[in-house]
Amino acid sequence: MKRDIEWIEKLEDGVKRTVRIAISMNKGIKWQFKRSDEERWDYDTPASPEDWQALEEKVAALYNRRRATHEELELVRAQRKKHG
Repeated sequence: MKRDIEWIEKLEDGVKRTVRIAISMNKGIKWQFKRSDEERWDYDTPASPEDWQALEEKVAALYNRRRATHEELELVRAQRKKHG
């Protein structure tokens, strides 16, 4: 995939959270999180099952528009089963 997948969501406490994912067939999936009330990106927190579901939906939509490969979609699905 040529560019990262990113979305912003509003948490229950009213703080916005940016989620950024880099998918590489060689290195796998790299998650990054940043809350609007924090200065630095968080690279260590594992993704929640809801994050995995959102990622799979977004990659499936990209695949349908021919912006992601079938291998990338399968990688996300396999990693979701393993981690999410």
